[in-house]
Amino acid sequence: MSNAPPTATATKDSDEALMLRYTAGDIAAFDTLYVRHELAVWRYLLRSVRVQAVADDLLQDVWFAVARSAAAYEVRARFKTWLFTLAHNRLVDHFRTAKNHVSLDGDAENDDSEGRLADTLAADSGFGPVRQLQSREQAAALIEAIERLPAEQREAFLLQAEAGMSVEDIAGATSVTFETAKSRLRYARSSLKQWLQEFA
Repeated sequence: MSNAPPTATATKDSDEALMLRYTAGDIAAFDTLYVRHELAVWRYLLRSVRVQAVADDLLQDVWFAVARSAAAYEVRARFKTWLFTLAHNRLVDHFRTAKNHVSLDGDAENDDSEGRLADTLAADSGFGPVRQLQSREQAAALIEAIERLPAEQREAFLLQAEAGMSVEDIAGATSVTFETAKSRLRYARSSLKQWLQEFA
């Protein structure tokens, strides 16, 4: 990536227009996309794997995948949906090959993932109750509740909370039916509401 700041025109362009410009060779367009979406993708990955170093590596892999896929890119869905589908696929690959790696809980005492998550959780999330958290303790309780969700429900929730994806987009990204995605979100919200009420 270049270090040049995005131009005023680039910052106003849609994600899809920027990606098409990047496919035509405009590196600055890639930089703008990266700046727009880096944090949301990183948080989605971190809350899925719970180890910062792993999330950092996966984030790099996702953006490499964006670059590799540029030549074949077509506007068939929102860029953000396509991007988070790439992130989902990278997570699936990671978990398939992580059997021989250190436990995801192994570095919990050596990094401050929970603290960082608690600090950033309310910032840009599209999930209403998240924005209403009043304290670090409440944020930590929500993080713990999210981690207790079954993997499929957790992913559906994170795709909506972090990526702002619709149920239809989540279904497409995770290769399930609309009703399955809707059900996962409903169960996730119900469980989170119950656990947070118990915390309160």
